[in-house]
Amino acid sequence: MESRVKLLGHPVHQMLIPIPAGLFIVGAILDVVDRFTDAAWIPTVSFWNLTLGVASALLAAVFGLADWSKIPNNTRAKRIGALHGIGNVVAVVIFGIALYLRSDETSYAAGNDALALEVIAFLLLGVTAWLGGELVDRLGVGVDEGAHLDAPSSLRTKHVPHARH
Repeated sequence: MESRVKLLGHPVHQMLIPIPAGLFIVGAILDVVDRFTDAAWIPTVSFWNLTLGVASALLAAVFGLADWSKIPNNTRAKRIGALHGIGNVVAVVIFGIALYLRSDETSYAAGNDALALEVIAFLLLGVTAWLGGELVDRLGVGVDEGAHLDAPSSLRTKHVPHARH
C-alpha cells in the first residue's frame, strides 16, 4: 500500500520520523549523562532537543495519520497502525510533561520526575518504532507498488509498474 503523501516519490512520514527520533534519543541520553557530569550546557541542549523533538513529532504525526487513514479497515495493518500512532502520541505527551516540569528549573535541568518520564517515553518509543517497522517491513504500508530490486528512480516522470521479484 503506497503512502498517501509523498515528496519526490518518497513517503513524507517516513522521511520526517528520523528527526524527532534522533532529537528524543539525544535529549534523553544527555539527561542521563548529566547525572554523571558537571557540564553546565547539557541540560539546556537536552531541553531544546526534546522541545524540537515534540514539535517535529507532531508534524510527522500529521503525515502518519494521513497514511493510516488510507489503510483498509479490519486489517492487521490498521490495528498495528493505531497502536503505533497512539503509542507515539502518548510518548510525545509524556515528553511534553517532562519539559513542562523542567521549564522553570535553572538551566532547564531535569529533576528526578522529569528524567523518569523521559525514560518511560524513550522506552515507549522503542516499542512504537518496532511497530512502525512492522507496518513498513512486514505489512508493506508506505511501500511503492512498483518496488523491486531493479525499480527505476522515484524521480522518473513516468511510473512503469513492474512485477515484484
